[in-house]
Amino acid sequence: MIDNSVVRSHFPALDPVSHGGIAPVYFDNPAGTQIASEALAGINEYLVTRNANHGGAFRASRESDAMVAETRAALADFLGASRPEEICFGQNMTSLTLHLSRSIARELSPGDEVVVTRLDHDANISPWLLAARDRDCVVRWVDFDLADCTWSVEALARQVTPRTKLVAVGYASNATGTINPVAEAARIAHQAGALCFVDAVHYAPHGPIDVSTLGCDFLACSAYKFFGPHTGILWGRYELLDRLAAYKVRPASDTPPHKWETGTQGFEGIAGVRGALSYLEWVGRSFGTGGRESRRAALRAAMESIQECESGLCTEMREGLMSVKGLCIRGIVDASRLRSRVPTFSFTTQGHDPKRICQALDAAGIYAMDGNYYAPEVTRRLGLEGSGGMVRVGAVHYNTKAEIQRLVETLDAVARGAG
Repeated sequence: MIDNSVVRSHFPALDPVSHGGIAPVYFDNPAGTQIASEALAGINEYLVTRNANHGGAFRASRESDAMVAETRAALADFLGASRPEEICFGQNMTSLTLHLSRSIARELSPGDEVVVTRLDHDANISPWLLAARDRDCVVRWVDFDLADCTWSVEALARQVTPRTKLVAVGYASNATGTINPVAEAARIAHQAGALCFVDAVHYAPHGPIDVSTLGCDFLACSAYKFFGPHTGILWGRYELLDRLAAYKVRPASDTPPHKWETGTQGFEGIAGVRGALSYLEWVGRSFGTGGRESRRAALRAAMESIQECESGLCTEMREGLMSVKGLCIRGIVDASRLRSRVPTFSFTTQGHDPKRICQALDAAGIYAMDGNYYAPEVTRRLGLEGSGGMVRVGAVHYNTKAEIQRLVETLDAVARGAG
């Protein structure tokens, strides 16, 4: 079991000393987690000792390239990839998805179909809408149940036809916390001869990912959601990365992964990703079953331990939020189904504007987000897009039950003030 006090010592932002004695409560984690000290050390070491561009014959450049190669190998272990060359780096998931969508669009014909869901972040919707527009394709939408903010395998299957060429789904909703049946989506896509793209940005800090088990063709995530810096990551099946035509400059390599990495990469950020994975490997070896096993096993053990730790936080947050008068959680609230969500909760409170609630939380030293979180299809379907959206709070494994109690007490005071 994870020792929360030991884990928190790896996050400088959680140290009260750095905040003049009282650290804020970070429940804005769905928008980006705090960075682990190992990731900070990796960034600093890179910039001090090996800050150089790619491909040089001199020591710093060779060491920089070796660091990038090592980070690819670590990410292959983190994501369950078959080889490091399936890992591509970019500015963020959105940029990588737009880049890939342009290449996939080359293979689409008028009348072909792409399937997207209304529960997704717009980074996994707009790129495919634009590709469909440019190639005169049909967009088929998978709706979600307004009562619990889930979509069913049957609902997705109804939208997939013999003309479907791509199915894009999110692993977990950044707006409602729902964990989606992505393996089934990949299976349905492949039965129709279509590709399956998975946005795993929101799921990555909460549980293990194994692309070989999921069966998808592409998966994207961002390190700033799993305790690292702002660096995007794309995994793709090597044969697809190799076959698809990439939009790139002429001197760039024609082979994966380099053909997909446009221009000079943020090498210090990649060094930070390696540090974040080192932190997770430590978690797996310290609290999980990783022990002396391989790095891949240690990383999986870390994410399983984190998942178990967050199960308790999810229950605590659900119970606390539901006790606040006038507060309505949008998403899964059934106690028996909490394993089908991550501890990200979005809600509205009767009589209170979401932004004002976040301002009241900020005054109490608690960080939370308001709005639609770049998931406008969610707030539109819930009838909240024009009214400020929702308040979103989310826990990760470094949060505590005491922090959740502090959140609930503050929200309760706000709600009582409305009366």
